[in-house]
Amino acid sequence: MVSLPPSLKARLAAPLNIGDFTVHSRVLQSPLSGVTDKVFRRLVRRYSPESLMYTEMVNATGLHYVKQLPKIMEVDRDETPIGIQLFDCRPDFLAEAAQKAVEEGADLVDINMGCPVNKITKNGGGSSLLRQPEVAEAIVRSVSKAVKVPVTVKTRLGWCDSEINILEFAQRMQDAGAQLITVHGRTRAQGYNGPAKWHWIGKVKEKLSIPVIANGDMFSVEAAVKCLEETGADGVMCSRGTLGYPFLAGEIDYFLKTGEHKVPPTVLERLECARDHLWALWEYKGERGVRQARKHLTWYAKGFYGAGDLRGKLCRIATVQEGSDLLDEAMERIRREGVVELSELAEPVML
Repeated sequence: MVSLPPSLKARLAAPLNIGDFTVHSRVLQSPLSGVTDKVFRRLVRRYSPESLMYTEMVNATGLHYVKQLPKIMEVDRDETPIGIQLFDCRPDFLAEAAQKAVEEGADLVDINMGCPVNKITKNGGGSSLLRQPEVAEAIVRSVSKAVKVPVTVKTRLGWCDSEINILEFAQRMQDAGAQLITVHGRTRAQGYNGPAKWHWIGKVKEKLSIPVIANGDMFSVEAAVKCLEETGADGVMCSRGTLGYPFLAGEIDYFLKTGEHKVPPTVLERLECARDHLWALWEYKGERGVRQARKHLTWYAKGFYGAGDLRGKLCRIATVQEGSDLLDEAMERIRREGVVELSELAEPVML
């Protein structure tokens, strides 16, 4: 098991200051499209109450033309610290959207400059801004002037291996007014393939004076500690590692604060959490929530004998009761027969 070096423990013991806003955890939960709704955030916060959470990313142009805020912007007034993430390539629309985000209760506004998905980049948003640093700079300046809360940026190393420009790009974001930057250690061309290049995050940290958060391949406490040692980053952001495992941010946070490992949840506890997730989505979104729950439930059902068969059934559920019954039956079988856990939990696949 990994241990926490004294120098690292001392540095990470202090709160994380993002401009004038203070966060009492060095572990952040990444915004994930189609995932980090209010229900998911509540589950993550159950195990990591002080972590900074983010909403799913919100299209600033779409927001400009609607009278009612989209449901993905909905936050609980008591779920601080919370950031609302926006994407677009229009500085004026993003400034307007940022003001609406603050009115909704955002403690900070994050600008997505890293999403690699074609439908986002082809319209000038996400990681395409790495190829338009002057536009990205104008966005940060415009949003920073429009709101009094901190403005942060989430981005990648560059468009591709031959266009890694993160050092210049990050400096421009800081100069424009960004008060924290999260760097995913992959290029846009990589998507989520291949190992994250953490050494570039270390170079960004050496260059900037604002907090730098490391993102990419945070699937365990061990990975987070190794990344923090290698990069000198001010914290880590969990992403895919929390799919079907909302315990991860809390496990890392606990270790960074105490130097001790939390006892991981049993298979039964994971399936009980899955059932809570299913019912909460149904209560929040109705039948649409049940459809959305299918992918979540398949992420929970892994790492134990019989999980594959259970996944095959959970991905086709039509009602909340059907899904709940399948989970109850699986848990009852485990209580009766015991469970054979596989050696490692497989990395979740984005569905």
